Amino acid sequence: MAFPAGFLWGGATSAEQIEGAYDVDGKGLSTADMMTLAENGAPREITDAIDSAKFYPTHDAIKHYEHYAEDIALFAELGFKVYRFSMAWTRVFPNGDDAKPNQKGLDFYDKIVDLCLSYGIEPLVTIQHFDTPMGLEKYGFWQGREVVDLFVRYAEVLLRHFDWRVRYWLTFNEINNMSTMPWNAGGISLDASENDKMQAAYHQFLASAKVVKLAHELNAENKVGMMYNGHFSYPNSPDPADVQGTEDFQKLMMFYADVQVRGKYPNYKLKEFERKHIVLPEHPGDKAILAAGTVDFVSFSYYLTHVTGQKTQGILKGLNGLETGYTNPYLKKSDWGWGINPQGMRFALNTLYYRYEKPVMIVENGLGAYDEKDANGQIHDDYRIDYLKQHLLEVEKAIELDGVDVMGYTAWGPIDLIAASSGSMDKRYGFIYVDVDNHGNGTYQREKKDSFAWYQRVIATNGRSLTEE
Repeated sequence: MAFPAGFLWGGATSAEQIEGAYDVDGKGLSTADMMTLAENGAPREITDAIDSAKFYPTHDAIKHYEHYAEDIALFAELGFKVYRFSMAWTRVFPNGDDAKPNQKGLDFYDKIVDLCLSYGIEPLVTIQHFDTPMGLEKYGFWQGREVVDLFVRYAEVLLRHFDWRVRYWLTFNEINNMSTMPWNAGGISLDASENDKMQAAYHQFLASAKVVKLAHELNAENKVGMMYNGHFSYPNSPDPADVQGTEDFQKLMMFYADVQVRGKYPNYKLKEFERKHIVLPEHPGDKAILAAGTVDFVSFSYYLTHVTGQKTQGILKGLNGLETGYTNPYLKKSDWGWGINPQGMRFALNTLYYRYEKPVMIVENGLGAYDEKDANGQIHDDYRIDYLKQHLLEVEKAIELDGVDVMGYTAWGPIDLIAASSGSMDKRYGFIYVDVDNHGNGTYQREKKDSFAWYQRVIATNGRSLTEE
């Protein structure tokens, strides 16, 4: 068994979780910059203005803005074939609706892209990843139709500026998070009604479709994907009520991918809107826009699976998203209480590929854990190695046994970064340790963990080392 030739091995980050330099070189404020650190059991707070008495993790993050050359050199040493990262809208258009782009922002991303290419690393760029410009608040953020064309204008600047240098694009990170983490997804209040969230999601669908069409018109080599937050679920029991509860839950999530892949709303969602008296802000010609802007591939994050059933309440409010009412007694849990289910990766790949018959790519997968240095200052993260190995073996099965067309795999957080849900640093994912604590104290020095050499060998052997160990 082996991974196919040309398999895209790499890692994934986001601007708001690594860059820092939140107000440097003309960058404007984003929704991510207004979120405090979650502490003492309390969730992250979203403030109306920057409060000097509070700590905002994105403001420094891991200082990638200063360390990018060192970081990308380490990714090259790992052997990356692809690096997924996001460009911050607020570096390019500080307020989201500025008359012209900020050249210093484009200059920074020129450095990132050109450095990747010099190492033979394909850039995979996420156009928006949890950082809507605060300057768009006057439109209601993504509830405002005006934001659709502002996003398309921003995307067009990127597509033209990086033409031929960037061939792989994602429009929105985890677009279905509009249902679970609406502030992260698009600046929508945690208390927003279902109607408000569906209005914002509709505008993101339109924006994505317009960008896909534009990308194809500008360069036939451009490949644009959608990105699904990997919510996959098993029924709590064979009880038909539990099976139906699971089906209902999956529809709440999967419809986002349905629209972007198939170019139209599925009938089950339209019927739900009828029942709930939700009216989409549709304009003449919108259906044609959605139909013309279907994506080239499906990407997703995978960390865990759910158990659902008749008790499942579906989508709950709050920064952390979901509670299904059930747990899986057969799974061990991570330090953060997430069920570890490698077999679920194969299930997820099959679910997406055979539902959509488009190439699929795993663009986030990893283990958030407490990493501790030994007496020699080393981090022996055998638990991370085992986690990733078991998941990758299931990817291999999906390819070899099931015939799933898998484009690549980008491990989440190849370098330690701040957590999106809590803003903390102690939830570490990386092959590379960053010496900084939850409150920004430390040297920011980069150090290799044991998992660094392990992943390096996996890539160098195109996955053969997984079964040779």
